[in-house]
Amino acid sequence: MSTTRGLSQRSSAGSAGGAKPAFACAECGYQTAKWVGRCPECHTWGSVAESGAGPARFRKVSAGPVSAPALPMSQIDPASAVAQPSGIAELDRVLGGGLVPGGVVLLAGEPGVGKSTLLLSAAQTWANTGNGRALIVTGEESAGQVRMRAERMGTTHQEIFLAAETELSAVLGHVEQVAPTLLVVDSVQTISAGELDGGVGGVSQVRAVAAAVTAVAKERGMACVIVGHVTKDGAVAGPRTLEHLVDVVLHFEGDRHSAIRLVRGVKNRFGPSDEVGCFRMTNNGIEGLADPTEVFLSGDRRTMPGTAVTVAMQGRRPLPVEVQALVGPASENGARRTVSGLDGSRVAIVLAVLQRFGGVALAGREVIAATTGGAKLTEPAADLALAMAVWSGVRDIPLHRSSIFLGEIGLSADIRPVPALSRRLAEARRLGFGRAVVPSSGELSAPDGLQVVRVADLGEAFRALGDDSGVVRWLRG
Repeated sequence: MSTTRGLSQRSSAGSAGGAKPAFACAECGYQTAKWVGRCPECHTWGSVAESGAGPARFRKVSAGPVSAPALPMSQIDPASAVAQPSGIAELDRVLGGGLVPGGVVLLAGEPGVGKSTLLLSAAQTWANTGNGRALIVTGEESAGQVRMRAERMGTTHQEIFLAAETELSAVLGHVEQVAPTLLVVDSVQTISAGELDGGVGGVSQVRAVAAAVTAVAKERGMACVIVGHVTKDGAVAGPRTLEHLVDVVLHFEGDRHSAIRLVRGVKNRFGPSDEVGCFRMTNNGIEGLADPTEVFLSGDRRTMPGTAVTVAMQGRRPLPVEVQALVGPASENGARRTVSGLDGSRVAIVLAVLQRFGGVALAGREVIAATTGGAKLTEPAADLALAMAVWSGVRDIPLHRSSIFLGEIGLSADIRPVPALSRRLAEARRLGFGRAVVPSSGELSAPDGLQVVRVADLGEAFRALGDDSGVVRWLRG
């Protein structure tokens, strides 16, 4: 009897003392009642941290007043969701036409890659085109630092307002005072909500800030861009639920040692989610590249063994990319396989097929494969170009500069079809290429002036190189 009474008293005291602390994963948002070293959901080590009180039990909710009555779909005006161009063509391409009033965009990228510079240019063009006021809330820099960058870029404007704040309530207060049509929050990891537990940038803080900003943007019909940092793995820092709260997720990619930047769409509720925009960093800011061909191609390829050109699909845009391969004797540490800009698994498959069916001896030799201009090729359509580049490097025979190679290589050395082949060939012809080696299967609409050679396997691809005298001598030998 006394034992039962004691258990009852401890139970009531525990419930009256408040909810127990909970732990959440910073990568996927998984919640647990105790700390674990590895997240059971996404299997990430060291990502579980305390996030405050655990979730409250669900209570029955009664019906309440609605903010606006439900209307038939035919009576809803679609003009409120029409995108307004930001003034930067490459950014509008990725966004699907521009910024949508009430839409929230998450721009993620590594620190120092140029996110703030891009958004400062977008705010300037937004104000110049008469779309209304733009409010930039910076939590990482002071207003004076942003002003100095704006003067260097020439992006100062009377309709651009700056505020250096790290408190969520202050950010919402600035929105009420300025009444902007475009809000830029740089960055979401630096803004905190004082009434919540957890450190700045934690799971609960990031989720609360993003939810509050999203609610204000929807209520006021204000376009909003939230800046977010990324982890070492390239994922958005914070819970995965952050990506579900926003309408558009963009990844800002680029090597800080290179001037080329790519904005890649990952999620877009208002347009295609696979578009890519190209930019170049300059001393005066950032500029869009409508035709980035010269970036991913070197100058003269006639006397360069070990190079081949393919046309990759970056989103819906065909871009020619040069693949380079260097084959040499193994070092003291053994034969290494170094890859830059290519998929390591695809490179391993192509090298194995070349050794088995292509007569290319790579055992005990070091192979370095890379792309030019910092391009990233992960699609199998670049397999044939990689194989030709490796073959050219081993034989020390340069390929003809006007040829491109498209095709996926199977484990039996067969050349498989690739998507959007006609669009790739049209872009190659526009850039002056005169010959294309493509798979034999699949429908094809070749442009005028482009010689198309269709091959079924790797052997036919080698025989298609017979236009060059060096290749002819090798084939006869």
